[in-house]
Amino acid sequence: MMDSPSSSSSEFVSIATADQSAARSGGEGVAAEQSRRWHDVFWLGIFLIHLIGLGFLMGVLGLNRFERENRLNIDKYTSRFSENESGLTETYWPLYAAAGGVGTVLGWSWLLLLGFQATQMMKVTVHILTTYLAVISVLCFWAGQIFWGVTFAIGASIQFLYVISVIDRLPFTMLVLQNAVKMVWNIPEVMRVAYAFMFVVLLWMALWSFGAAGVVASSMGDGGRWWLLVVLSMSLFWTGAVLCNTVHVVVSGMVFLVLFHGGRDGTSIPANSLMKSLQYALTTSFGSICYGSLFTAAIRTLRWEIRGFRSKIGNNECLLCLVDFLFHLVETLVRFFNKYAYVQIAVYGKSFNRSARDAWELFQSTGVEALVAYDCSGAVLLMGTVFGGLITGTCSGVWAWVKWSDRVIMIGSTTMLMGMVLVGLAMVVVESAVTSIYICYAEDPLLIQRWDAEFFNQMSETLHQRLQYRSARAREVLTHNRLDDIVRQNTSI
Repeated sequence: MMDSPSSSSSEFVSIATADQSAARSGGEGVAAEQSRRWHDVFWLGIFLIHLIGLGFLMGVLGLNRFERENRLNIDKYTSRFSENESGLTETYWPLYAAAGGVGTVLGWSWLLLLGFQATQMMKVTVHILTTYLAVISVLCFWAGQIFWGVTFAIGASIQFLYVISVIDRLPFTMLVLQNAVKMVWNIPEVMRVAYAFMFVVLLWMALWSFGAAGVVASSMGDGGRWWLLVVLSMSLFWTGAVLCNTVHVVVSGMVFLVLFHGGRDGTSIPANSLMKSLQYALTTSFGSICYGSLFTAAIRTLRWEIRGFRSKIGNNECLLCLVDFLFHLVETLVRFFNKYAYVQIAVYGKSFNRSARDAWELFQSTGVEALVAYDCSGAVLLMGTVFGGLITGTCSGVWAWVKWSDRVIMIGSTTMLMGMVLVGLAMVVVESAVTSIYICYAEDPLLIQRWDAEFFNQMSETLHQRLQYRSARAREVLTHNRLDDIVRQNTSI
């Protein structure tokens, strides 16, 4: 694995060489641009239709109660569901505006502080999230919100059990995150891309929150309002994931390029690389991003949880059998939906499913999958995202509690999602660097060695240990199965 690059790496070498030759002749990147084709156009169309349809719906819902009640005479269609006293959109809109401001400040603060205190911030996030969830659970019980109190208590328990199950992996995870932060801080233009996309998200959230405030102000019963808020939240989640993964593709392309050319100061790096990466992400690859954003986050979160519990089950064969079934099911899904696909999309312009499959086969063929499975950087960054969302939701929830205690959960939960999207945009910059580092290490480990020899040695040593551990486990299982066969044979005799 260490001596021979994969075929994909050879392909990229040829593309990069063509790019460099074209740059010298004044026609930079022509060969690469001609090889790019549009992929997953169906999902691009679905996303755009959803965006236009939901945007129109949110405008109508907000405008119906803006400055005066039932401006568009929509209440005649919901009169049979009327159970609450109606209000005005502008009554609740400032709470969402405050949530947008808090989420933006948290996102910018994460990006700035990661460059100075990355390891300490990650450690604090891992350990404080459990406590924060438990505190919110207690507050919900105190406010009489039993369902949400139980929900946050379960969340705190799952978070605590997960951290305990992966505590031995955190030192290596922090090492990877620290080097990923170092990488992105050496490419300041990708930070500006994150700031620009955060501004785009804020523009969309202004319209989204206008509609959400109109729903909260409506006279419909709690059931009707909750259904509408769930639909709007699913739309915001998908839109936020698409924008985050667009940043992921842009940053991944830049990080891969920097590693391939031996550093940020490499003279062979083509000019306007960032703009080309952004152009690909917003045109030919945008359909693949929309498609992957629907499923990737949920599948990888489920995979982290199953992996964590699986390693701590012990000898409970019944429970182990059930978890193994779920584990293999999720592993099958991961083969077609994983975050490493975005690096392949950025570099080669493939479709999402092919990118995910090629990335996973690359990891399995080189053994790097053992290192990827051991790393928890994605889970740690997700904890930071959730923590940022909780802080945002708490700020708006407390404000709502002071004025309208009956609508605090509606406002708190939806503003929490806003905060998660905004903070997630900051986290995805680091996650992009992590995924690019693993892809480069699997394709040609010498790329990492040339960039940081000490980090390369630490990765190689950890990979060797994980492969030895897997071999020992395989021998142990094989020996155990043989002993079981011998016992069955003796019993039958």
